[in-house]
Amino acid sequence: MRTQPAKKSYNHRLVLDLPPLTLEAGHIIAVIGANGSGKTTFARLLAGIIPADTQTQLLPSGVRVGYLPQHAYAFHMRVQNNILLGKADRERCQQLMAALQIQHLAKQQAPKLSGGETARMALARLLMQPFDLLILDEPTASMDIASTILAETLVRDYCKACGCPVVMITHGLGQVQRIADDVLVLHEGCLAEIGPATQVLNAPADPRTAQFLAFYRG
Repeated sequence: MRTQPAKKSYNHRLVLDLPPLTLEAGHIIAVIGANGSGKTTFARLLAGIIPADTQTQLLPSGVRVGYLPQHAYAFHMRVQNNILLGKADRERCQQLMAALQIQHLAKQQAPKLSGGETARMALARLLMQPFDLLILDEPTASMDIASTILAETLVRDYCKACGCPVVMITHGLGQVQRIADDVLVLHEGCLAEIGPATQVLNAPADPRTAQFLAFYRG
């Protein structure tokens, strides 16, 4: 899948300026970079939540996009109904709850969940249907490591089953190593580099990437 160039400004300040990108089918693309580098802006542009400066559509027409924002939302209803949201596929709902180990919460009121439980519920709700592109903005930030591994496994299985690209914003280099096929590195709103995860993490081509990785590795 090929994107259009992406530019976004706030108060006449350019915060994101990216060239066209190729998102490989069946690949998980981890987006990393320092705070303020434009990761969430990129996710929101790609998802169509906010418009690009040029008002250009970033994705080909007709692409079905699934988007999970940073802060998961719980509707005022039971957990199972939050996941179903009117859909009839209860078997799929049960499968997702089991995969994320929240089946015991099915009849609980969703607003009473912890942050990590809410995040797992929201991920299950998103994965109820197939998409052409999945965009996840720090989907496991509020989860413990056990729940994170469950979520990563589910996302990987979904990606392979649907054959869609998954763009995942993350701050965890461990997560990148575990799950990413490709890595996209942002620096001050610009593309530092993009490539296979092993190459970017172990032999970055751009000194800005090397500096960022060295900082996070201590």
